Amino acid sequence: MWLLRGYRPCGGGPWAELRTWYAREPGRSLAEAEARLLREALEGVFGYHLVVVGACPAAAGLEGSPIRHRVLVDLDGTAGGAALRAASAGLPLRSDSVDALILAHALDFEADPYEALREAERVLVPEGHLVVLGFNPLSPWGLRWALARGPGAPWCGRRLTVGRLHDWLSLLGFQVLATRRAFFRPPVGHPGLLRRLGFLERAGRRAWPLLGAVYVVLARKRVIALTPVRPRWRPRRALVPAGGLAEPTPRAHRQGRPHAP
Repeated sequence: MWLLRGYRPCGGGPWAELRTWYAREPGRSLAEAEARLLREALEGVFGYHLVVVGACPAAAGLEGSPIRHRVLVDLDGTAGGAALRAASAGLPLRSDSVDALILAHALDFEADPYEALREAERVLVPEGHLVVLGFNPLSPWGLRWALARGPGAPWCGRRLTVGRLHDWLSLLGFQVLATRRAFFRPPVGHPGLLRRLGFLERAGRRAWPLLGAVYVVLARKRVIALTPVRPRWRPRRALVPAGGLAEPTPRAHRQGRPHAP
């Protein structure tokens, strides 16, 4: 389907626009839903180093994480603060050095999202956790994205389905642990209308749980340990001894001895 494969360039960069969009409705309400998703995903994720790649307006979702050393990767130089400037497909981090990594909409605005996933796999420690936060194209928000005009965020970029993301993660050796979706209201900006449509959240979780505007996928980097098979060095017994024919055993000799008169 062309809708799911398309990529709409974002002009000079989507991240500053995305942060501005999250500061007003419906972005503000969406950020609250994303915070709940991240909080649930990070509850059982432990370690020493947590890296966040992309725009994470739902910073409240990180508060429940037991990992205290956190690094924000700034993808376009607009995040400010103590952020590390880098690209999602080229992280300046050592291999096998990060315990948990969050791709916060990084794949939505990455021209080569598979390469970004490969980079995440490289920097994660064995059994490390990857959290992917993304927009769901199979939702009313996906239809809004398809009909959008102009390059502004969040309506530019790429939308990956959960199914395709699962396939890529499997190819890279990840085990998908959980997938959650949230925010079942349409992308309307009027605060009052959003409040009146709040009943769609309860109905959506029960009746159409796959149509949430955003999803979170939690995966673990699997490392398959190769167990060497020890060879059996016991020599096989020869059918015929090297010296010639086999000598009869004592039992065979007794059986073949003639009876004494």
